[in-house]
Formats: sequence, C-alpha cells, structure tokens
Amino acid sequence: MAEEEIIANSYVGFDTITQQIEHKLLKRGFQFNVIVVGQTGLGKSTLINTIFASHLMDSKGRFAADEPVRQTTEIQTVSHVIVENGVKLRLNIVDTPGYGDQVNNEGCWDPIIKYIKDQHSAYLRKELTAQRDRYIQDTRIHCCIYFINPTGHSLRPIDVIVMKKLSEVVNVVPVIAKSDTLTVDERLAFKDKIREELVYHNIRLYPFDTDEDDEEEVSLNETIRSIIPFAIVGSENNVIINGAPVRGRKNRWGVVNVEDPGHCEFVNLRNFLTRTHLQDLIETTAQIHYEAFRSKQLLALKEGVNQRPTTGQ
Repeated sequence: MAEEEIIANSYVGFDTITQQIEHKLLKRGFQFNVIVVGQTGLGKSTLINTIFASHLMDSKGRFAADEPVRQTTEIQTVSHVIVENGVKLRLNIVDTPGYGDQVNNEGCWDPIIKYIKDQHSAYLRKELTAQRDRYIQDTRIHCCIYFINPTGHSLRPIDVIVMKKLSEVVNVVPVIAKSDTLTVDERLAFKDKIREELVYHNIRLYPFDTDEDDEEEVSLNETIRSIIPFAIVGSENNVIINGAPVRGRKNRWGVVNVEDPGHCEFVNLRNFLTRTHLQDLIETTAQIHYEAFRSKQLLALKEGVNQRPTTGQ
C-alpha cells in the first residue's frame, strides 16, 4: 500500500538535506578509477589526457630499437587530483603496457583480471576489519576503456576473449582507436560488425538497465548502446580551423576536429564518462561487480568453516 504524503503545517527544514549531502561530498571529493586496455600505439594515454583536458599520462609509445620487448602485461598506475568549479576528483588511471603485443598473446589478460579482482579483495578485507576506517580508500576499477584496433574488418579473437572476461568483473566501454584512419562508410560498417559480434558472443557491456531507472535513464542508455563502440580520435594539440584553434590533428583527408561530432564520437564518449554516467559507473561497480565478488568470497568462507573438522567432546 502506498504511503500517504503529508504536507508539514510549517517549515521544518529537512529539505536542506540535499545541500548537506552536497557540502559533505564536495568537502570529501570523489574517487574515480579507470583502466585502459589495448595494444601499444593505439593512443590510450592521449585519449585519457584529451578526456580530462589535462596531461595525466605520458605515452609509452612504440618500442625503441634498443628497448627490450615486454614479455608480459604490466600494470602501471598514476594518480591525480583534478579540480573543476570547486569539485575535486581523485583520479586513478591504470595502464596495461605489453598487453596484446606478443606473437603469442595467450593469457596476456590474466594480470589485468587479477589486478581488478585484487582491488575487490583489498576492499573486502578493509570492510571486514573490526575497526575499519570511516571511509575506505576505494581502488576498485569503475571503468575499463577497451581499445579496438581500427582494422575495419571484425573483432580479433583476443578482443572477443578479453572483453568477455573483463565484462564479468568490470564495466567495459569499447572504443575504436584512431578511427580517422577509416572512411565514414568503413567506420559505420565496422561498428555494425562489432555490435553483431558482441551480441553473437553474448558479451554484456555497460550500461545496464535496472528496475530503478526511469524512462529518461532507459532512453539515454538505449542511445549510448546505439553508439557503442565509440569511434574516437584523441589529440592534445591545437590545429587551426577557419582561423580558430581547436583540438585536433591532420590526416590524409585533412584536419580532424576532435570535438566535432561529425568527425568522431569523442564528445559522446567524454559526456558519457563524465557528464551523464560517472556516478552510475561508480555505483554499478559497487552494486553489481563488487557485490558478486563479495558474495562469492563470503560463501566460500562460510563453506570453509562448515567443512572444518570438529574436535571431539
């Protein structure tokens, strides 16, 4: 039975609770953790720097002639605090140099999956501590940006395997890297092919609809899913278009304006990650991925206790 709404006879003041919450959140700041996965040379560092309009990551680039080839996937983390209009964002960016760069890439995804699960495990340990901190430092990965090579043909077997495995433990957002190397028709056909393969292989990507979503949120998610994978171009440099400086780069067809939706889908990706779904990415990590991990671990712990031999009376 629906609860009856009662209008107070005089002003009480509890309507300020949203301001109280906002004040506390602004004082504390927000934590966002993102991991980028893709082969060397696909522009992972450049994209992150472009999204957050700050130089946050140095490009690992392609190997120099005298540089030893990485034999395994490495995990490298950088942390920054970005401030915008009084809002403080603590940003952890995890890079995965060496991923997919070998002739035989069998198991190159294992260190990535292990790292993501290790962050869940560390959070669970802190959560179960008798005298835990009031605010647990959150290193759980909220978003994985997966970079697809712009071949124009189809997903590689490694893409299918890794996105399938990643989607079980983290919110996966696929992007077609350096999409300006494709013509408009090639890009559209490639996106359609990728979407077909994602459905065929039953790869469930973020965003997810929930019973709590209203019509506006469901409609927004449908729009996002119709765009995925995002065909992106990143650039930290300015080029001159019609006498005005814009972020972009030159290619064989002319100049690509990164922030022109007619040239690429960078703006769609940035708005999705920062303006419409940032909080939902954080909440989904806690409520779906971490909760699944937590339930599994606690169940295993309970079964281990139950199977422990009892001492004789």
